[in-house]
Amino acid sequence: MRLTRRGLLIGAGAGGGLLLAFRLVPRHYAGALVAGEGERIFDSFIRLARNGDVSVAVPFCEMGQGVTTLAAQIVAVEMGADWKRVGVEPAPVSPVYGDAVLAARWAPLWMPLAPSLADSPEGTLARLHAEREPFQITAEGTALAAFEAPLREAAAAVRAVLSMAAADQWGVGWETLEARDHAIFNGRQRLGFVRLTQAAARFDPPDPPVLRAEPAREKPGSFPDGARPAYPRLDLPAKVDGSFVFAGDVRLPGMVFAAIAHGPQGDSVLASYDKAAAADVKGLVGVVHARRWLAAAGTTWHAADKALKAMDPRFKAAGRIADSAALEARIDTALHKGAKVRIAAEGDPDALLAKPSLSARYDVEPALHAPLETATCTARLEEGRLEIWLATQAPDLARRAAARAAGVRLRDTVVYPLHAGGSFDARLDVRVASQAAAIAKTLNRPVQLMWSRWQESLAGYPRTPVSAQLSAAMSPDKQRLLGWRTRMALPASAIEWGTRLLDETSAQAAQDAAHGKADPLACEGALPLYAIPEKAVDHVPLDLPLPTARMRGGALGYTAFMVESFVDECAHFAGAEPLSFRVAMLSGQPRLVACLQGVARLAMWGGGADASGQGIACQRMDLAAPEGLRSGFIAVVATARQEEGAIRVDQLSAYADIGRIVNVELARQQIEGGLLFGLAHAIGGSTAHAAGLPLSGRLSQLGLPLLADCPKVDVVFADSGEQPFDPGELGMVATPPAIANALFSATGVRLRRLPLLSEGF
Repeated sequence: MRLTRRGLLIGAGAGGGLLLAFRLVPRHYAGALVAGEGERIFDSFIRLARNGDVSVAVPFCEMGQGVTTLAAQIVAVEMGADWKRVGVEPAPVSPVYGDAVLAARWAPLWMPLAPSLADSPEGTLARLHAEREPFQITAEGTALAAFEAPLREAAAAVRAVLSMAAADQWGVGWETLEARDHAIFNGRQRLGFVRLTQAAARFDPPDPPVLRAEPAREKPGSFPDGARPAYPRLDLPAKVDGSFVFAGDVRLPGMVFAAIAHGPQGDSVLASYDKAAAADVKGLVGVVHARRWLAAAGTTWHAADKALKAMDPRFKAAGRIADSAALEARIDTALHKGAKVRIAAEGDPDALLAKPSLSARYDVEPALHAPLETATCTARLEEGRLEIWLATQAPDLARRAAARAAGVRLRDTVVYPLHAGGSFDARLDVRVASQAAAIAKTLNRPVQLMWSRWQESLAGYPRTPVSAQLSAAMSPDKQRLLGWRTRMALPASAIEWGTRLLDETSAQAAQDAAHGKADPLACEGALPLYAIPEKAVDHVPLDLPLPTARMRGGALGYTAFMVESFVDECAHFAGAEPLSFRVAMLSGQPRLVACLQGVARLAMWGGGADASGQGIACQRMDLAAPEGLRSGFIAVVATARQEEGAIRVDQLSAYADIGRIVNVELARQQIEGGLLFGLAHAIGGSTAHAAGLPLSGRLSQLGLPLLADCPKVDVVFADSGEQPFDPGELGMVATPPAIANALFSATGVRLRRLPLLSEGF
C-alpha cells in the first residue's frame, strides 16, 4: 500500500489507510472505498479490477439527469479507457465527497452566524465539516464544478502509474506513452490495462497529476439525429427493459410493506385511530404510530394501505394549519403593509419610483414537486446494525435521521443510495428514512415504507407561494429603463428549508428559526440582470403555516417569471420590440446577447407583434467555483395560443451557452426536460390548500401536460470554451415567462399569476 501526498491510494484496499483530501479541507479522512481481492483504489473515486475493468464511485444522487454517465465519461476520457469497460457504483457516505462548491453556494443560510464565510468555499466547508460532516448533498447543479477536477486528477494518476508500469517493461520514458482504448501504446507496441494493474502498484504518480491538455468535451452538433453518441447513458438499457432497481424494487428476506398517513399541512398531530377496525384485514402485520403520523404494515403494500384506511386516522391542529384563503390574505397584507428589508441594490431607485411609469403585481401559487416515484425507503435493523435503502439527495442526513429514529449509533448505520425516479429536489427531504427506521424497530423485521401519491402531495413540502410588486421608471422618451424595484412578500424559505435539512430539525422549528429574517437565496434573481442605473429588491419576510422547500430552479423558478414578464410589459409600454429592448440593456453580456440572437434565428422570431403568439425570455445563472465564476445562459422563444379556455404551446425553441459541453446528448436531454418542466409549472403543478389538505393531490388534478400536449422542441448550443455549467435548471426557469409573453402576444391579455391557468382569460 502506498500513499502519496495528493492522496492516491494504491494497494490492498483502504482499510486502515488515510486519505489526504487537500481539495476539500486540510484534514485526514479514512479512505471511502474498500478494495476487493486484486483491486486497486484511487483517490476514493476509481476502483480498478484485476481484469482491467474500471468502476467510478459517484457521490451524487442520480435523478435522471445523467450525472453517473457524466462522471464515468470524465474518468474514461482522462484515463483513455474503453467505454465498454467502465461502470459506476454509488459512493458511500464520507467527508471525502464533501461538496465545497455547494457549501459556498449555501453560505447565506449561515450568514447570521458566520458572515465571513460568504466568499470562502474552503471556510464554509471547513465549518460545515466541523459541525455536520460530511457535506454530501446533490443540489443546485454543482457536480461538474465540484468534482470534475478530482475525477480527472484521480484518472490521470491511474493513467500515469499504468504508463509507468508499461515504460518499465519497455525501457522508455513514461511521459512519451499514450493511453487509449484501455491500453498503453508506444508506437506500435501495446500493453492492455489488464497486464499492467499489478505492476502499477509499485509506482507513485506525479504530484500534481499530469492532466490531458483537453478535458472531456463534445462539440455541439457532434451527433446529429440518428447518430449514436460516443458515450451513451449507462443506465438507459436497464431502464428500458425494466430490470433497473429503484427503491420500490428492493426485496429482503422476511420483509413487510408499510403505508403511512400524515396529518394536514401545518402544525397537526395524530388524535385518534381505530386499531380494532383493521384487525380483520388479511395480511396485516402491525401498526406503528408517532406524534404526526400513523403507519400500517402488511404482507403487501395494498393490505397495509387497506388497514390504514380502515383505522380512519384523525388528526387535530396543534397550531396553525395551511389554508389558501388565509395564506393569500397574509401575503397580501405583507405585500402592502409589511416591513421591508433591502437585500440587493445597485443605486437607489426610490426617488425615481415615487411615481412609477409602470407597476404590476405578480403572484405565484405553491408548487408541488410531483416526481413520478413517491418517497420510498427500506429499513432493516438486526443485531444493532441498521441498513437503509432509498433514493436521497442527502445520504448522510438520511443516515443520521434513520439512526436517531432507531436509537442506533451512527457508525452502525449504513445507507445504500439508489437512483431516484425523478426528484426535482423532493428527495432533499429525509423524513421517509426516519419513518422506515422507526417502523422496522417497532416491528423487529425489515420493512419497506412507500408513500402513496396522495401522501406525497399531502406531506411533501411545496415551493413557497410569493407575491411581488414590480415598479419601473422610464426615460421621458420611453427608450430607457432608469429605475426598477421589486418588492417581494414571502417567507424566508431558503433559510427555513436549509435549517430543516442541515440542522435536522422539525418543520415548525425551522419556521421559527426563519422568523422575520431577510432571505437573499429566496429572492435570488429578482434583481434584473439588465443594465438599469437604479434598481433594488426589497424582501418582506412573513410567516406562513405552510412549510416550504427548494424546487428545481430555486428562487429563479418564480423570479425569472416576474422579471422577464415585467420587462416585456416595459417593452410594450415603450412601443419597443421585446428582443431589441432587452439587447439594448445587455451591454457587457455578449454571451446572453448571442443566445437571444441565436434563438431569434432558430424560432424565426417575428417580433412578438400582430398576434403572432410568440414570446421571448432569457436568463443567466451563475455559480461560484474554485477557478472562478461559472455561468450558464439561455434564451427561449415560445409559440402559444388560447384554445377553448386552455393554453396550447405549439413550439419551444431554446439557444443555450453552457460553456464546454462534456456530453452533448445529456446536455440536450437536460435542456429539453427543463423546458417541459417549465411548461408543466407554467400551466399547472400547483395546489391550493383547505384545512391543510391539498385540493390537487393526484397527478391527474395538477394540470400537467400530457404527451399530446407537448410542443415541438428545438435546442441549439453555443460552441463555447468557457468552464462547463450544469444545464438542468436553465430551461425550467426561462420557459414560464416565455409562454406568458407569448400568450400576451396571442391574446392581448397579460397573465401575471403562476400557474397561468389559475388566473383565467
